[in-house]
Amino acid sequence: MSPALAIGIIAVYFMVLIVISFITGKDDSNEAFFIGKKESPWYVVAFGMIGASLSGVTFISVPGWVATSQFSYMQMVLGYLAGYTVIATVLLPLYYRLNLTSIYGYLEQRYGFWSYKSGAFYFLLSRVIGASFRLYLVAVALHLAVFEPLELPFWLSVLMAVLLIWVYTFRSGIKTIIWTDTLQTASMLLAVMVTIFVIKDSMDWGIGEMVRSIQASNYSQWFFFDDVNDNKFFFKQFLAGMFITISMTGLDQDMMQKNLSCRSLKDAQKNMFWFSVVLVGANVLFLSLGAMLYLFAGEVGFEPGTAGDELYPALAVSGELGFVAAVLFVIGLVAAAYSSADSALTALTTSFCVDFLGMEKNPSENDRRTRKWVHIGFTFLLFVVIIIFRSLNNDSVIAELFKVAGFTYGPLLGLYAFGLFTKRNVKDKVVPAIVILAPIICYFLQANSEAWLNGYKIGFELLLINGAITALGLFIFSSDSTAA
Repeated sequence: MSPALAIGIIAVYFMVLIVISFITGKDDSNEAFFIGKKESPWYVVAFGMIGASLSGVTFISVPGWVATSQFSYMQMVLGYLAGYTVIATVLLPLYYRLNLTSIYGYLEQRYGFWSYKSGAFYFLLSRVIGASFRLYLVAVALHLAVFEPLELPFWLSVLMAVLLIWVYTFRSGIKTIIWTDTLQTASMLLAVMVTIFVIKDSMDWGIGEMVRSIQASNYSQWFFFDDVNDNKFFFKQFLAGMFITISMTGLDQDMMQKNLSCRSLKDAQKNMFWFSVVLVGANVLFLSLGAMLYLFAGEVGFEPGTAGDELYPALAVSGELGFVAAVLFVIGLVAAAYSSADSALTALTTSFCVDFLGMEKNPSENDRRTRKWVHIGFTFLLFVVIIIFRSLNNDSVIAELFKVAGFTYGPLLGLYAFGLFTKRNVKDKVVPAIVILAPIICYFLQANSEAWLNGYKIGFELLLINGAITALGLFIFSSDSTAA
C-alpha cells in the first residue's frame, strides 16, 4: 500500500469522526463533557465499549500472541465475564446511588481526603501508561505504513495521532465519544471479519474446513490445567481476567464514565450485560484471525519478522491479503487506536478536573477554559510517554500492558474491596504510604517468586496479590467501627 493511499484513507476516516463530533458537540458544557448530561442510549454505549475494550492491543497483539500462547487468552476472557457481573451488580449500583461524576469520590466518602487523592492518582498513572501503550502500538504500525516510506520521523506519527484525538474530543468529550466509538467498533470488527474471509478464500476453504483447520492447528488449545507453575494455567488466567476486569473497567474512570452517562442504573446494567456477551465472541474472532494469519503466512512463505505484533500489519501492508483487506486494516487500525485513546484522554481530563481541581465542589466561571487547558496538557503528556516507551519496549505489548496494570491497579482493587466488604475505620493519612509500598513489595515478590516459592512463577495474578497486600495494610491501620 502506498503512503499516499494510506494517508487518504486516514484523512477520510477522520473527516467522518470530525463530522460526528460537530453534530454531537454543540453543547460545550462541563456536564456534557464529563457525563454526557446522562442522556446516552445504553445500546450505543454497549457497542462503543466493545471497541474501547478491544483497542489497538487486541487488534494487533492478540492475533500475534497466538503463536506462543495459543487460545489460552480465552481463559482470561471467561474471567472477564465474571468480573463484568461484579461490576453490574456491585459497583454500578454504588456509583449511581452516590450520583458520582468521578468514581473516586467514593473513596473520599469511605476513607477521607488522602485515600481519595491516592485512588485518583493511581487512575491517572494507570490510564496514562495504558493509553500510551495502546497508542504506541498503533503508531508503530502507522509509521510502517505511512511515515517510514516518506522518511519522516516516528515522533511525527505520534504527534499526528494525539493531535487528531484532541481535535474531535475537545468540545463535548464523552457526549461525542459514545458515538465515535460506535463507528470505531464497527470499523474494527469489519476489518477482522473481511480479513478472515479473504484468508479463507485464499486457502480455498469452506466455512467448515476453515473451522476444522483452526481446530487442528497448533494454535487452538483453550484450556491449560497441567502445570500450576505455567502462566497459562487455567485458574491463574481466569482469576486474573476477573480481577483485571473489576480493576481496569469497574475501578477505572475511563470505562465507568461511559456507563455513568446512561440515563439510569437499569440502562447501565443492560449495557454491561450485552457488552460482555458480545465481547467474548469478538475475542474468539481475533484469536481465530491469529491462527489463520500464521497458517496463511506458512502457506505463502511469508516471513512476519521476529515479533508477533508485526504479523498482521506486515501481511496487510505488504498486499499479501489483497487491496480491500489492506484498506480495512488501516481503517481498523486507526479505529482500534482511537476507540480507547479518545475516551482515555477525556477520562484523564475529567478525573483531574473533578478530583484534583474540585470543579464539582467549587465551580467557577473559568472552569470551562481550565478544562480545555487540562485537556491539552494530557494530550501532550501522552505524546511524551509514547516517545519514552519507544525506547524501552522489548516484549509483546499486551503482556507489558497487563504487567503494568498489576502494579498500578492493585492498590485501587485493595482500596475498594476493603471499603465495600468491611466497615472498619482506616487511618486516612497512612493510606498513601500503603498504596505505594504494596506495588514495591509485589515487584520484589514477582522478581523472586521462582526462587522463593519452589518454582512457582507469578504472572497475571499479580494484580490480585497486590490488591490483597493493600487490603492487609488497610486492615493493620484500621479499627473496629463499633468501637467507642
